[in-house]
Amino acid sequence: MTERMYRIGIVGASSLAGKELSEELAESVLGASDFVLLDEEEAAGQVTSAGDEVVFIQRLETSSFDRMDLVFFAGSAAVTKKHWQAARREGASIVDLTYALEGEKDVLVRAPWVAEVLADKSEPGGPEPDLKTPALVAAHPVAVMLALVAGRLQAKMALTSVAATVMEPASEYGRAAMDELHQQTVTLLSFQTLPREQYDAQVAFNLLPSLGDAAKVKLSATERRIRKHYAGLADSLLPELALQVIQAPVFHGYVVSMLVELSGEATQEEVEAALAGEHIDVVSEESDPPSNLSAAGQEDIMVRVSGDFGQGERGRRFWLWLAADNLKLAALNAIACGGELSRLRPRGKVQ
Repeated sequence: MTERMYRIGIVGASSLAGKELSEELAESVLGASDFVLLDEEEAAGQVTSAGDEVVFIQRLETSSFDRMDLVFFAGSAAVTKKHWQAARREGASIVDLTYALEGEKDVLVRAPWVAEVLADKSEPGGPEPDLKTPALVAAHPVAVMLALVAGRLQAKMALTSVAATVMEPASEYGRAAMDELHQQTVTLLSFQTLPREQYDAQVAFNLLPSLGDAAKVKLSATERRIRKHYAGLADSLLPELALQVIQAPVFHGYVVSMLVELSGEATQEEVEAALAGEHIDVVSEESDPPSNLSAAGQEDIMVRVSGDFGQGERGRRFWLWLAADNLKLAALNAIACGGELSRLRPRGKVQ
């Protein structure tokens, strides 16, 4: 019988983020582990998959974390807050995709890809996870996108400013938000009353910089989180971020319009060459532009570059059009965080 590497729990396995995480974990360097899918009682008993294996979602209980090496929290923030200490007491390393543990003592917001890009800088880096780290919060996917792109450019050509407009998809807020966008689309076409429980506004066929006062979706909170995570990942090595978040009438995938300014002039080709590398797919003008549709299922962040300097060949300001699968990027970043924690415990409890 093949020895399993670790025993890994996924809390919130029935959520959109949990399902994506299950699929990506099975194909990752942690794929040789035992996976236990956990959720609240109403989701218990559902059949899902982890890689090629059919798995039942088990009911989340206090004893669920027995012999766990690594636990990913991917459901609601309330569930994370309720159960993370129990997982910690059992000795499990914790990765939080729900942002519930932001602000907890010694918990770090982390994006290992960004840390690798900025590692070559001469300035001292930020705090690294160690045996005293109780948990890692996987950084917001937009913060990962922006910091990775800015960091890649900064390694080759000094940046003076970074600004971005983010198109927010419904899936970032779970099934309820996606269902309401779908219902709004259908009811508008049939001239019926709009459901507004999640957004308190019409988001179908619309673009909005803010939502209704009674909305459960909080764009302002998302914007603050992206700013905070970007600043933490940048660790004073990247320019301050100017940011606006717009609710887009799309179900899935991030699209970001990003404007960067360099300290010196460069060509579009030089910017593209600086960006090229792991985790970034530079899309040429000969190909279709990146979109939330073309990014679906893709592991890389898709980027198209265009200059902002008229007809000249060189300039300092460049527009970058970014697209990424929000759920997949969040899952991959969480797995990278899990990989960092796993290196602190070379042998799992599963023998």
